Amino acid sequence: MEQLIDPFGRKIDYIRISVTDRCNYRCVYCMPLEGVAFKDMSEILTYEEIALFAKAAFELGVRKIKLTGGEPLVRKHIHKLVEMLRDIGYSDISLTTNGSLLKNYARLLKDSGLARVTVSLDTLDKQKFRAITRFGSIDNVIEGFDELDKVGFANTKINSVVMRTYNIECIENLLEFALLRKYEIRFIEYMPTDFNENFKANFVPIDEIKNIIQKNYLLKSTNYKTNGPSEYCEVENTRVGFITPLSHNFCAFCNRIRLSS
Repeated sequence: MEQLIDPFGRKIDYIRISVTDRCNYRCVYCMPLEGVAFKDMSEILTYEEIALFAKAAFELGVRKIKLTGGEPLVRKHIHKLVEMLRDIGYSDISLTTNGSLLKNYARLLKDSGLARVTVSLDTLDKQKFRAITRFGSIDNVIEGFDELDKVGFANTKINSVVMRTYNIECIENLLEFALLRKYEIRFIEYMPTDFNENFKANFVPIDEIKNIIQKNYLLKSTNYKTNGPSEYCEVENTRVGFITPLSHNFCAFCNRIRLSS
């Protein structure tokens, strides 16, 4: 079977598909409060077009797909795309979400063939959550986690962007939540974009995040590795990842490509 190989000789077996640029949040590290100019629906790929691409990729050895956005759950009938990908032969289909709509979609996604969910969660504090997302409710997200557990999703993950003036004091609570739920959690360095003017004031290097965790927890090194950018440790038999796009090397063993709708 012919396989996808990039110019650096890396085998590509993983595709991230952005199904929409729209989102129901306006997170401070991602989008300005007034939003951005979203594409008209007539300009984005249909589910049939995405599936056609995915089928060609499957024939070239791709076996993993992650659906992203924007917020993928704001695109109508997203479960139908999951079904189409499953029918092609993909068994490793995952989705990254802000969690706000999971309560309504978790069971449908599970029944359609979705294997895993990663939830972006930067704080458990109601006021801080509102300040970061500008529109979100932490209660909706917690109910979404509850529904994930209820319908039987395994290997749920949390992604947390750490910002000095917003949520640095929330690191331990987020870790405790992950330990309680048996979720993998990954702490991510704040990255500069066109929308976060206070980058220097908010950047927290991963080494500082580790030091905060180590004040009250034993952070064990582990041999676990992926082809992604995360460095992994363990706390109480729970995997803790650190994504360091700025302070350390990034993506040396990348095995993925990205498709934007």
